[in-house]
Amino acid sequence: MKSSAIAVSGLRKAYGDKAVLDGIDFEVAAGSVFSLLGPNGAGKTTTVNVLTTLLTADSGTVHVAGHDVMTATKKVRAAIGVTGQFAAVDDLLSGRENLQLVADLKRVRSGDQVVTRLLERFDLVESADKMASTYSGGMRRKLDLAMTLVGNPQIIFLDEPTTGLDPRSRRTMWGIVRELVADGTTIFLTTQYLEEADQLADQIAVLNQGHLVAQGTADELKRQIPGTHVRLRFTDAFELDSAARIFADSTQDEEELTLRVPSDGESRSLRALLDRLDEHMLNAKEFSVHTPDLDDVFLALTGDATEHTSEEKKEAIAR
Repeated sequence: MKSSAIAVSGLRKAYGDKAVLDGIDFEVAAGSVFSLLGPNGAGKTTTVNVLTTLLTADSGTVHVAGHDVMTATKKVRAAIGVTGQFAAVDDLLSGRENLQLVADLKRVRSGDQVVTRLLERFDLVESADKMASTYSGGMRRKLDLAMTLVGNPQIIFLDEPTTGLDPRSRRTMWGIVRELVADGTTIFLTTQYLEEADQLADQIAVLNQGHLVAQGTADELKRQIPGTHVRLRFTDAFELDSAARIFADSTQDEEELTLRVPSDGESRSLRALLDRLDEHMLNAKEFSVHTPDLDDVFLALTGDATEHTSEEKKEAIAR
């Protein structure tokens, strides 16, 4: 089992009478991606600020890279890198100069070699000597993350790192994150793109009104939400009607010749369902298991369980 890169227990933070974080607990395994989700105002940024020593907690314990954020601030800062949703790039410097500046500030040995390797790794060699003001949004994000990697931090905090990027640039960033984790880096990710958490995160925590309302893998969270079902397709209406009589709580689509049967999606349940079809000498042409997506999980856990179209979900999440 992987050791903990981050361990949080009983974390509380209030502003006046408003408790922004009301006693949250979680651990982040070393060499993994941990994603913190939640609506605006849920406390995500406050959590990141406490973990990165930018804000002092009212109570609780927080250890990052094995160090207490209260008593070993310098050691924590030496072990982490932070990339916010707005790239911290100096537009008046070139890409190379931005990286060199960070290397000088961190007193990195062989800084020139480190800068060259990072430019190559992030595919910025051709634009290395151009002013950062000429960079596209995706290039600025890559440069910002490259600057964060100067000094080889053990843990990287990515606070909504792909906000505003086009889908291609976003997927490029995902590839870079996967490479970092493969090299042993721990990633703490906050994001408003639920697909991003679904794609990248080993563990997800959902924060709402200062409380962690759920934790687990994406699949585990999806199974908590009603709506998982098995979809059966038949060759004719007779078989469809016969199957519908067997499964009284099912819903049929006569045009598509499909039957939707509520299920928990586990192998034992699937076996029992198929056995019942076999007992009645019925054969489904095809079957598939459908589970709620992470949008459904987010909306249900944060108190909005109403029906949303895909566009409405995106708008609700972005607000």
